[in-house]
Amino acid sequence: MSAKVSILQTLTFFFYRFVLRRNPKPKHQRCYSSLQREDISNHTFIFNLEGALLKSESLFPYFMLVAFEAGGVIRSFILLMLYPLICTMRYEMGMKVMVMVSFFGVKSESFRVGKAVLPKFFLEDVGLEMFEVLRRAGKRICVSDLPQVMIEGFLKDYMDIEVVIGREMKEFCGYFVGTMEDKKKYYDVSVEECLRQERLSGGNVIGITSFNKSIHHPLFSRCLEVYFVKSGTKRNWQTLPRDKYPKPLIFHDGRLVTRPTPLTTLVLFMWAPMAVVVVMARGVIGLTLPYPAATPLLAFSGFRLTLTVNALALSSRYKNNRKGCLFVCNHRTLFDPLYLSFALKKKKLTAVTYSLSRVSEILAPIRTMRLSRDRKRDGEMMDRLLKQGDLVVCPEGTTCREPYLLRFSPLFAEISDVIIPVAVNSHVTFFHGTTASGLKAFDPLFFLMDPFPSYTVRLLDPVPGLSTCRHHEEREKFEVANRVQSVMGKALGFECTNFTRRDKYLILAGNNGLVTKN
Repeated sequence: MSAKVSILQTLTFFFYRFVLRRNPKPKHQRCYSSLQREDISNHTFIFNLEGALLKSESLFPYFMLVAFEAGGVIRSFILLMLYPLICTMRYEMGMKVMVMVSFFGVKSESFRVGKAVLPKFFLEDVGLEMFEVLRRAGKRICVSDLPQVMIEGFLKDYMDIEVVIGREMKEFCGYFVGTMEDKKKYYDVSVEECLRQERLSGGNVIGITSFNKSIHHPLFSRCLEVYFVKSGTKRNWQTLPRDKYPKPLIFHDGRLVTRPTPLTTLVLFMWAPMAVVVVMARGVIGLTLPYPAATPLLAFSGFRLTLTVNALALSSRYKNNRKGCLFVCNHRTLFDPLYLSFALKKKKLTAVTYSLSRVSEILAPIRTMRLSRDRKRDGEMMDRLLKQGDLVVCPEGTTCREPYLLRFSPLFAEISDVIIPVAVNSHVTFFHGTTASGLKAFDPLFFLMDPFPSYTVRLLDPVPGLSTCRHHEEREKFEVANRVQSVMGKALGFECTNFTRRDKYLILAGNNGLVTKN
């Protein structure tokens, strides 16, 4: 009798443990395409970042960006050398190696790659078809095996994802030690977080992942249906167009222009020795030779310059005998005034700057003057310089890489009768010649290291200034500044914004962009 009772208790225990307490097993679907035709506005979606949103199967480029931008050249070279070995490892082990190389010894407090650099490259890897599906969902939860500090800025700030669950990085004395929290702890925390925020309330929970990713994450066990995406299907996805970004990408930082795949990274390191020679040659040519001799030699080295001059703008240079000509440029790189100088074949040109490094000031072939950010002093200095000759002003106050124009400071509108807008645009292949959080002294070096840097300079129709009006209203100078901005934006095909220098530096560097005089 006791044996029968024992057997009955055992059966009851197993029934309760594995049937009553077990979450319903999700219904696995083979293709997500049916979701494109259904009403899913009341559903909660749990999706895997690597398997269901990004087109690329490889995570190497994102770790290379962390290694290069946060760790330096040596760290990125080590990661490249380890790549063949990583390819032979299992997924989890390869991930741990890339995390160790990329993060070990990096200061956690100053780590901004996840917010300032990676979003651009993530956005360029998002599949349009899956983005359209997720956009129609009611609630969205993203799970990923990547570190939280790499993905949170992109998903929350640019994709409007409500819950982001990544792996937490371990720290010691404010530095990353190169390892992530255990998966079990990561899973438990993610489930508790979702339950606390009531993201999984109701029964309309759908999971999306790829065939290459398992659904061992406990959140997928709460899904009624799990849809799978084939690797071939992901490769055929269209890239998410810029005009469909949930939030426009106006600011981003980092030196690398192209996505650092293993092949691209290898090419970069092979180009590096030649780049040193090219930088020295270009520097000597530009600083020592006159324009007629320097121009063809720089063109032979890879520089490209396209100049479009409006006849009315050219004649306006000599319209006012009391002062020089005021050129107002949008700001792409530190070379904007230099390219204008080359285009006009005129070295007697003065450029007003703010955050230019001492090294750049010393090496500049044209005259440069620093602004103090004191409106009265700067206005008097610019007026004095304009009486001595031609002057170049970049009223945005900082560079912008993307096709946008920042708000123009209106100070320039008060110091000249005639303003000549100059629309400039630049293109680089390997390296950006600007930075918000790095060393500005290296900006010209990185630009000169690019194999084929190019510039387009367009002198537009002149715009009347306010210097002849003794009693102009305060709003008129803003109207002039906005008009010049609008004219440039139309000529370049750029969108005009109200963002300022301060906005840029708060987003990219976590400060207000003020610098001290070195």
